[in-house]
Formats: sequence, C-alpha cells, structure tokens
Amino acid sequence: MGLGFRICFRPGSVPHRGIRIRHRFRPRTASASTSAAPKKRLSTMSTSEGSGHGSGIRTLNRNGNVNGNGDLSLMQDLQHKYAFLENLFSKFWKSIIKSNSNLKLQLRNVKWKNAKAKPGCAYQPTEIEQVANVITHGIWILPAVFAAIKLFERSSSASQYLVAWVYGGALCMLFTVSTFFHCSCYCAEHKPPKNVKAWPCLGWQTYQGLKNVLHRCDRAMIYVFIAGSYFPWLTLENTDHSAILFCMEWVIWLMAGIGIAYQQLGLFTDTRVFHERYKCLETFFYLVMGLGPALVVVFTGHHFHGMMQLKFGGGFYILGIVFFKADGTIPMAHAIWHLFVVLAAGCHYYAILVNLYPSEVATAP
Repeated sequence: MGLGFRICFRPGSVPHRGIRIRHRFRPRTASASTSAAPKKRLSTMSTSEGSGHGSGIRTLNRNGNVNGNGDLSLMQDLQHKYAFLENLFSKFWKSIIKSNSNLKLQLRNVKWKNAKAKPGCAYQPTEIEQVANVITHGIWILPAVFAAIKLFERSSSASQYLVAWVYGGALCMLFTVSTFFHCSCYCAEHKPPKNVKAWPCLGWQTYQGLKNVLHRCDRAMIYVFIAGSYFPWLTLENTDHSAILFCMEWVIWLMAGIGIAYQQLGLFTDTRVFHERYKCLETFFYLVMGLGPALVVVFTGHHFHGMMQLKFGGGFYILGIVFFKADGTIPMAHAIWHLFVVLAAGCHYYAILVNLYPSEVATAP
C-alpha cells in the first residue's frame, strides 16, 4: 500500500466542511469500484454543500438583506413590458399609416363632380353628390317637425295657430320633399329597380317619371316656403291694419301660385322646355319673389322686430344662389346650396320664435 496522511481530531470537534482528506499516492492495487466510491461521495457532498450555500443566498434575498437578484428580475419584467408596448405602438402606428394611405387613395379615386351640363340639358350629379344632397336636407326633417311643434306650444291666438300651421308645414315639407326627390334621383341613376315600369296605374311608365314629378314638387315647394316665410310677419306684425302689408300678403301667395304653375307647364311635354332651357328665368323668379316684398316693406317705412335676423337670412339665401347655379363647376355645389338654405331658414325661424312667439314671462303677484 502507498503512504498517506492521517489526521486526528479531538473528541467533540467537527471538521471544517472545506477540508478534504486526499491521498498523496494512489494505491497500487485498487479496484475501480473502491476508487469510484469515495469520489462519488465527495462529489455528492460538494453538490449538497453548494446547493445549501445557494439556497442561503436566495433566502437572504427574500428577507431583504441582499436585493441584487430581485432588482434584476424586476428590471427584466419592465423591459419585457416596455418591449411589448413598443411593439404594440409600432403595429398601431403602421396600421394608421396604411389606413391613411388607403383612405387617400380612395378619396383620390372618388369622382366629386361631373362636367357642366350642355345647354338645355340637366346636370347629372355623381354618386357622392347625390348622397350629399340627400343627407344635407334629410337630417333636418325631424328638427323642422320639432320646430313647428314649438310654435304650436307658444301659440295663444287663432292668428298664431294659423301661422304655425302655414309656416311650420312649409318648413317641414321643404326638407321632406327635397329629400325624397334626391333619393329618387339616386335610385333612378345609380340603383335602378328590377321592374322599371313602376306605378303604371298613375301613368308613370318608368321610374324616371317619379323623379320628374318629385322634381316639380321640389321646385314648387321653394315658392311655397318663400311665401310661408313672409306669412308670419305680414299676418302677426300688421297690428295697425296697413293696406300695404295686407296687399303684400295676397301678392306673395299670387306669386307663389304663378311659380308653381310655371313648374307644371312641362308635365305632359318635354321637361327640358321649361326646367332646363330657361334656368335663368326660374332663378329670376326666386329672386323677385324673395326680395320684392321685403324691399316694398322697407321702402314704405315699416319696421319689424327682428329685422337683423331677417337680413342675415336673406343674405344666406342670396349667397347660396351662387352655389345653386354652380353645378359642374364646384364639387357638391347643390349640397352646399342646401346648407345655405338651412342657415337662412334657421335665422328666420329664430326671428319668428323670439319676436312673434315670445315665451310667457312669469310676473310677480
């Protein structure tokens, strides 16, 4: 056998864990089993000691003595969350850019207006113009109904009830008939029905016939609404029974009747004769009927309460005529004309509500 060291300890003493007993020389006659056993025991002891030492460090971290591993895990968690948010924001921003580019491409492909109509022919609006024409008047039908109801609620005399019926009805019918007419235009030109022979019992052989009739009704309602807008002032403000205001009340309705008759002249003939060939004449009728009675009232020295609102409303109507005659020149010109009509009608309604239908003021006993 080879030489070796022999270490003795006093009774009751414990050897240090780090001290290991090693032979200086390997034994000459040692089997594989006898030599492997100590190594296995030593490696097992070393592993158990290392694991115990590491577990002690983790315990210290949980107790708050050493915070290195805890801060590291927290920083890694924050980095993962930040990377996730950054990735999410990047994808969101890329989707916005992509959708914006698609929207620009779609808007670029939209046909906003057609060419101007030839003399004697009607302008053919694009699909987006037809939709805008429907929306700009269709959304005001219910507000017009509520506005008329408000006049009835504030009415206290027979004259006020009559004015509420006439003016409120004209206001509601203006937006309603205009909306139905532009809906028929859209359906006739962009969504034709399967059965084109519609309403044979009434004489309308095609769906286009319904559009032509609603076109006449739409233009006729313009005359009715102009007369209806004058009616409250000529009726409720004529407290001194002025002969001029009394005559103007009849004249305005006579002019409206003439305008409606003019719209129906082409009922059984070519509509272009009366509605397209003489467009300027029709516009002249609107201006004369809208401004004529107002100029007469002003020049004769009559003053109505709310003249400022009436002037603003008249100004909106006059400015809107520019767009009314700009089909094919300005994109969606007719829809812009509708908006001017809404502004003007709103100014006149406010003047009527405040000055001719004042709210009841409670007086102290």
